[in-house]
This record gives sequence, structure tokens and C-alpha cells, in this order.
Amino acid sequence: MTDTTGTQHSLFDARETAATFTVRHSRRARRLTVRVFVTGRVEVVVPPRTPERMVRDFVSRHREWIATRRERARRDRPPPAIFPPAVIELAAFAECWSLHMRPGRGRLQFVTVAPGALQVHGDAPDGELRRLLRAWVRRRSAARLGPWLESLARETGLGYGRMVVRSQRTRWGSCSSRGTISLNANLAFQRPAVVRYLLLHELAHTRYMNHSSRFWNLVAAFAPDWHALDRELSQGWRHVPAWMRDDGD
Repeated sequence: MTDTTGTQHSLFDARETAATFTVRHSRRARRLTVRVFVTGRVEVVVPPRTPERMVRDFVSRHREWIATRRERARRDRPPPAIFPPAVIELAAFAECWSLHMRPGRGRLQFVTVAPGALQVHGDAPDGELRRLLRAWVRRRSAARLGPWLESLARETGLGYGRMVVRSQRTRWGSCSSRGTISLNANLAFQRPAVVRYLLLHELAHTRYMNHSSRFWNLVAAFAPDWHALDRELSQGWRHVPAWMRDDGD
């Protein structure tokens, strides 16, 4: 499946603001949706062959919501961070990794020199190093989230098929009808309590593939404070380093 991104369009009347939005056509999309990234960038995801007029009408109907979210993103956006980072903190696992760069010729590669210490050998543009760091976080997240999810499944009696870790753009997690739980690698940067809630949330979907009252009652049985944790997770992107995101710094 290939998603295609079109050109940018004016978000509001040019006399009001110079803001723009990007349209991305996705074969997976069943309806029009809009997302405001932490950088303030606006993306509208649409099904294939959606008329441009329909997209503009959709954006116009949601202009106030978009403006509010963009203002909030500008307000909450963390200051620019130095890249590459000297330290990578994975709050979910109570891990702090120091990163040491060793320039040289050849392909970039990671070497674990000691517990909590990484070395990167090689020399390449920042873009390649970002991809390497993202891949390392995905592997580390998979190694730590897998046993955690399995433990919670035993504790709750909620079984699942398998687990995969990806770098989703919009979701922290999902559960398929076959019991495959997909988790976002960026959970590594959230508080343990928040991650535990998300894991329980997805496990509950193995019994109820919806957000009915029965689903939430099941979640509440294992996470009574799920309301607060869900609100915290909705703001979780502010804890994700810029180099982990694909929407720019």
C-alpha cells in the first residue's frame, strides 16, 4: 500500500493567515480526517479520488478546531533540541542511554559498549543517523514491551495473538480482529503508568472491538484512573524527541 502526498493548500483565506495544509491520499482511509502535528503542520488524510472541493469544505467546517490545535501546538512545542542527542532517555523502561559518536568511514552502526552506553561508528548525514536512532528505539521498545504485554495478559486473563512495534504517525496502539496488537515505538518516552494503561486498553480490545461501556468497564477494572492516564497519553507527543518524528523538527 502506498500513500501519496499532494501539494499544499491554503488553510484559511489568504487575508487571514498564511497557514497551509497538506493532503495525503491513503488507500486505508475510509473518511476524511485531519491531524495537527506538534510542529503545527496540518495534514488532511483522504480516501483515493476524493474531490478537492470536498477536502476544502471539510477543512472549512473544522477551521476553528484546527486553529485551536495549531495554537496549542505552538504553545506546547518544546524548544529545539541538539542533534545528535547526548542522552536518550526511555522513561517507560527507566533507562538512560548515553550516545557517543565515533566518526569514520563506512556504514553507520551501533555498538553497545556498556550497559546504558551506545557508540555510533561511521559518518553520514543527519537523516541517516535519525533513521538509525529510530530503528534502535523500535528494537528496544519491542524487546521491553513484549514481556510487559505478556505479563499483563497473564495478569488479566486477556489473551492476544501477537505483538508488533511500529512508528505510527497517529496511533499509540491498535488491536486487530485477529488479536494482533500494534504498539507505537514512541511509547518508550512515556511514563510507565501511561504505557501500562495503553497496554491494558489494547488487551481489552481482544474482548470488545469497540469503545462500548462494557469495554471501558473492563479497562477500569484493571486501571481505575484510566481517565487521567488517557488524557495524559493524548498529550504524549510532547515527550517524543523531534528526531523520532517524521514531520520535521
